[in-house]
Amino acid sequence: MTHLWHPFADMSAVERDGELVLTRGVQASVFDSEGTEYLDLTAGLWFANVGHGRTEIADAMAAQAGRLAAYSTFGDMANEPVLALADRLAAIAPVADSKVFFTSGGSDAVDTAAKLVRRYWSLRGHPQRTTIITRERAYHGMHWGGTAMGGIEPNRSGYGDWGADIAHVEWDSVADLEQVIDERVAGTVAAFFCEPVMGAGGVHFAGEQYLQQARELCRDRGVLWVSDEVITGFGRTGEWFASSRFGLEPDLVLSAKGLTSGYAPMGAVLVAPSVTEPFWDGTAGAWRHGYTYSGHAVSAAAGLANLDIIEREGLVARVRDLEPVLTETLASLVDHPLVAEVRSGVGLLAAVQVDPNVVKRDVSAVPTIVSALRSRGVLTRPLVDGSLQVSPPFVVTPEELKRFVVSCWEALDTVLTTR
Repeated sequence: MTHLWHPFADMSAVERDGELVLTRGVQASVFDSEGTEYLDLTAGLWFANVGHGRTEIADAMAAQAGRLAAYSTFGDMANEPVLALADRLAAIAPVADSKVFFTSGGSDAVDTAAKLVRRYWSLRGHPQRTTIITRERAYHGMHWGGTAMGGIEPNRSGYGDWGADIAHVEWDSVADLEQVIDERVAGTVAAFFCEPVMGAGGVHFAGEQYLQQARELCRDRGVLWVSDEVITGFGRTGEWFASSRFGLEPDLVLSAKGLTSGYAPMGAVLVAPSVTEPFWDGTAGAWRHGYTYSGHAVSAAAGLANLDIIEREGLVARVRDLEPVLTETLASLVDHPLVAEVRSGVGLLAAVQVDPNVVKRDVSAVPTIVSALRSRGVLTRPLVDGSLQVSPPFVVTPEELKRFVVSCWEALDTVLTTR
């Protein structure tokens, strides 16, 4: 019997079937309490970019904890690693001279940005600009604001009315975005939040043309562009940020996960100079927002060591090299009767879509496939649209990707023969 309440879990099933207790990790693999090795196809939860078992990061965290584990960065307080990390992030940000607001994670970053864009417009003399537009299938964290903004309906249902200041548009239609912006009376739209590549919603990419046209539309209408790169940041798409790869020049960038590769909780909002101006020129006074662990010293030390590894080992370029390898390796799965499509082509992000008719007919089909993969030493997870997540650490090898395909085909066969 467990006393741990797991996120996104049916606890009756967890209590009935037990937990998978992991004890250590090395590169792209993790091991359970019985010593069984598993290929980690999800990088923990989209975050273990440099892989598991990096003692260099652990040592940096321990050394910092021995000096100063944490202290508030409210007011004029700071610590050495967080100042250094802010400078490192500013140097790789999609927009030059961006400022960096640290949070405890991705959901914090989302809500921080939602408050920031509203406060920005108020300071600019447009307090009516309160509406935030997001896309269907979008995942923007699980805080109150992020849940309201998200386009994954099961995550929003059961909590009552979320209010009228959130508008959802079709995930791949610039025309729908334009219509919603123009329908809002007297310019009430504050910002458009956009995942360059959707993650939890099923690894969907609307294409570079969509991103370019949507960005130009927002620029023309004076709507702030917020790139949610909690998943795609820090090399996942073969550039430091997907916004850089696609030339989006965002007003704000949301990040977390790959910032520390999961070795410590941390997020960051990168804010372009055009948005920081009223907060830095004395117009706003103190912005009354922040978190106890904004700029946590040990987390910042983890972030610095993580970036050191990514740079030294050329892992961003490695992702770009592995991008076609991943696509080519997964392609054969389309021939399986249970697979409708494989979505890939941008960095180390992919999804294996199980036939929607099968998923609709049998809600247990995808969980059964995931379980069959686990029994073969591969860890993945079902996404909300009935696809399998594929987002391995950057250190994954082509041989390990081939191993996944073989195991996945066998797991799919197992389900097919029982139906």
